[in-house]
Amino acid sequence: MSFDTHGRTQRLELSDQNLRAFEAVVLESTPEGIVLSKSAFYPGGGGQPADHGVLLWQGVETRIVGVRKGDDLHLIPAEGDPIPPAGTVVEAAVADERRSALMRTHSGLHVLCGVVFRDYGSLVTGGNMEPFSARMDFNLPEVPPGFKEAVEDACNAEVTADRRIDVRVLPRSEAFAIPDIIRTATNLVPDDVEDVRVVDIVGLDTQADGGTHVASTKQIGRIKVAKIESKGRGFRRLRITISD
Repeated sequence: MSFDTHGRTQRLELSDQNLRAFEAVVLESTPEGIVLSKSAFYPGGGGQPADHGVLLWQGVETRIVGVRKGDDLHLIPAEGDPIPPAGTVVEAAVADERRSALMRTHSGLHVLCGVVFRDYGSLVTGGNMEPFSARMDFNLPEVPPGFKEAVEDACNAEVTADRRIDVRVLPRSEAFAIPDIIRTATNLVPDDVEDVRVVDIVGLDTQADGGTHVASTKQIGRIKVAKIESKGRGFRRLRITISD
């Protein structure tokens, strides 16, 4: 399977993270899920939740409230909405406000990851996000004095630096030759993945990642470290918010 397909669906968002509208053919359709020939809906993964949006067909609207992964990508329709039958051509639109907020938030987490790894040598042990708020867990045995303020200041310095955020796909061997390409304590890239998508905040953070991101750190906005929590011996959770 190619890196930009899932089952029968070509994943458009992997090559164009700014794409919000597209046309596709319904390949399979039930109230539990709709399979399209092409999709720009991010299906969720790596802590980033799935996109929402709509399908427009024959004067009818079907709201999409999530995505289920299986052998195919199944777009989940809102309960009670009409379902386009197989063979229907649909105009699809990803909810822009939600996607854009998640892109800013996801890139903000990568800035946080890069700063904590660079300055404290800590790896990520978990993470999750919603629009404009997120948490990331680190294997950080001790919290130095002034840690919260230092991390927040360092993150916002990287935002101000307007670092370019590049996305590219590399053969597995080439990707894993990049030093520290895996920033998680456990390698989450399956062994059978031959092509690895790499997100590079140029000069700060390079790692394997399948999510959607803004084009530069300046587009993230202000990062606030809202809270630091202990998650057991040697582990810390940092909660952040993103604002304009």
